[in-house]
Amino acid sequence: MTTATTTSSAIRNKTEYSTSRNSLDSNLKTLLEFKKSLLEEQRKSEQEIQEINARIEETKKSIDGSRDQLDSLRAQLKRVNEQKDTEYVKFRELKNSLMETRNEMKNLDTKSTVGANIKSRKDHFDMVHLGRALEQIERDIQTKKLSKDEERRLVARSKEVATKLHNLKVINKKEDKYRNVLSQYESLKSIMNRIFDQKSEFGNKIGSIKTELDKLMNLRESLYEERRKTIHAIREAAAKLEMVETQLNAIEFRRSRTQASSHRQRKQREYEGRRENRYEATQERAKRSRENQEKWNTLKEEALRKMSSGEKLTFDEMKLIYGDNGS
Repeated sequence: MTTATTTSSAIRNKTEYSTSRNSLDSNLKTLLEFKKSLLEEQRKSEQEIQEINARIEETKKSIDGSRDQLDSLRAQLKRVNEQKDTEYVKFRELKNSLMETRNEMKNLDTKSTVGANIKSRKDHFDMVHLGRALEQIERDIQTKKLSKDEERRLVARSKEVATKLHNLKVINKKEDKYRNVLSQYESLKSIMNRIFDQKSEFGNKIGSIKTELDKLMNLRESLYEERRKTIHAIREAAAKLEMVETQLNAIEFRRSRTQASSHRQRKQREYEGRRENRYEATQERAKRSRENQEKWNTLKEEALRKMSSGEKLTFDEMKLIYGDNGS
């Protein structure tokens, strides 16, 4: 009965140990696979961070380069604006001078007798011709014998020619001044146009670089955000790994305890088996002792019967009658 109970208990313990071991092995396998996936995720995230950092550094260099270009263009634009401010003052002065000279010429054409009768520059008296005519009139007055009427007529003619010659000289001088101012005005106007073209060119370049710089800044911020998300994912993976390691340590601890318990149970079973064997051996010896005693009693009774009947006894039968019990 005791042997059967012990065997049943051993089988039950072995079954429970096997079930617990299988459960632990299944959980361990699941956790190890999860740990492997977390480590792979962490590795990929760290590699992704390295790539993002490289892109961030490249973007920073591009931003610095664009800022340098922007500063250079702004410095050039500043110099162009300073030149524009300086030249624009001269330009306004020349423009005003040109308008004043043009108005003076119009006034001279309106007030002068020559201007009243002449419609174009070709219609003006040739100054050389008028000069020669004036010299001839003065020589005639000085050298020829003239009547008073002829002399008055020549003097009046001399005044008229001299007035026309003076007006032509004044007009010619104003025209020279106008042409000179106009030439300077056109030259400065060309410079101003080139300055405004440069301003427009630099402005367009600055606008283009600012647009590109804004894109680079937005790209850098998006890379920063992407890196923050990846770092957060790595931290989450690290937290999960820590949790998995805790569970793995717990499983290892439980396996150690289970193995230790199994070892103790095996030792206990071995001890109980040995004890049962000793008990069985004792019972067997007692049984054999009883059997031997019964056999000895039977033989002794037989020897006593033979002695009572006067039969001859053997040495062994004599030992049975007179020796110790069971000896």
